[in-house]
Amino acid sequence: MTPKGTRPGEHSTLASAARTNSGIAESSRYTAPTARDMEESPRWVPILMIVFLALGALTIFGRYIFWSDSNLPVLFGLGFLLAGLWTATKWK
Repeated sequence: MTPKGTRPGEHSTLASAARTNSGIAESSRYTAPTARDMEESPRWVPILMIVFLALGALTIFGRYIFWSDSNLPVLFGLGFLLAGLWTATKWK
């Protein structure tokens, strides 16, 4: 297969002018590799997420078992659940 507008055996002057000494076209772009520590979250992020979610669920369940006279534990439980969901968004 030959570049458009050329015949077999001919060399395109445009194709050779667009290439550097290494044979890579000048229009190609370099993308730096991402650092290894940027690809994965620290180990404590999923652990913290699970702790927040479990603490929220236990607080809400505890309201019905231990603190039946107040709705404040439900508010704290929902806060812990939201903290767990927010932490889940930071997990890579």
